[in-house]
Amino acid sequence: MTDAADTQALIAERRGPLGLITLNRPKALNALTQEMIGAMHRTLDGWAEDPGVEAVVVRGAGDRAFCAGGDVVAIYRDGLAARAGESDGAVTRSFFRDEYRLDHRIHTYPKPYIALLDGLTMGGGVGISVHGRFRVATEAMVFAMPETGIGLFPDVGATWFLPRAPGETGTYLALTGRRCRTADCYYIGYATHDVPKPEIEGVIADLAAADWHGDPDRLIEEVLARHRQDPGPAPLASHRPVIDRCFGHDSLEAIVAALKAEGGPWAQETLETLATLSPTSLKLTLAALRRGKAMSYAECVTMEYRLTQFCMAGHDFFEGIRARLVDKDNAPQWDPADPAAVDDAAIDAAFAPLGEADLVVAP
Repeated sequence: MTDAADTQALIAERRGPLGLITLNRPKALNALTQEMIGAMHRTLDGWAEDPGVEAVVVRGAGDRAFCAGGDVVAIYRDGLAARAGESDGAVTRSFFRDEYRLDHRIHTYPKPYIALLDGLTMGGGVGISVHGRFRVATEAMVFAMPETGIGLFPDVGATWFLPRAPGETGTYLALTGRRCRTADCYYIGYATHDVPKPEIEGVIADLAAADWHGDPDRLIEEVLARHRQDPGPAPLASHRPVIDRCFGHDSLEAIVAALKAEGGPWAQETLETLATLSPTSLKLTLAALRRGKAMSYAECVTMEYRLTQFCMAGHDFFEGIRARLVDKDNAPQWDPADPAAVDDAAIDAAFAPLGEADLVVAP
């Protein structure tokens, strides 16, 4: 059975006791549109109340991506139209609100939620997977939170889960946008299981054919154990000491100074990466991560929404999307371009309450 809602971009179907969602925009790397977000939320709501659905499985269509993020180009276009007086900028407010509400629905979902992570998994794709109980990665999975490269910050709950990664690895990944493979995703706590790519259909078939009497989590563990493979050693673990030394500081300037003092190819490559990213985003991200470490997930959702509206009112998000995704010249002109010129008071002000416009979710 296929759900009537958005059968092209998002396919919702039943396979016996499973609710199966397929993100179906393979040419766009299954990036989430606002319509897909709404359809997925409605589908999850319905299945939560359906006694015939024992668990939910989410996957991406095609061979290249689970989900490469949200449709930030649509947000960019709406924001530019608002600045030109041609729209009210509703998408710059509602997209993030809808996306974070969906992530919260997954975070608090009453039934097992299984994300099959095959290919690129970034930004919004992380949001619709990390909050589920089971995150099943193949050897083709590539994880990243690259938002500092587009004038944004790692969101969708990243300010909650990245500070809880081992040592300062979450800070390193958030600031640099570094891509991780499966072993590293195990190491930081993102992936929970590793299954070979050719086994994915077998996992779905076994779950659909299983006897769901008893503990559903135990049943899922048993099915995944039959298909599981060893992801191997995590490269991040070998870099952990230097990451902790360099990224354990509370200011961007101190992190840069530590990297310069560290020396060597890894530190130099990291410095070169940071130099290409939005200075405002880097400082905003670091401040959010430090706050998020002591906050609940629900509090981080409220904080992240405030920060999106700060970014929507600024320059770098629109310049980053232009350079990376629209004109694709990969030469963003950040303003300011020098981290020393970023107004620290403005960064602090980005965290201020929005009053009635705040997004508040239940703990």
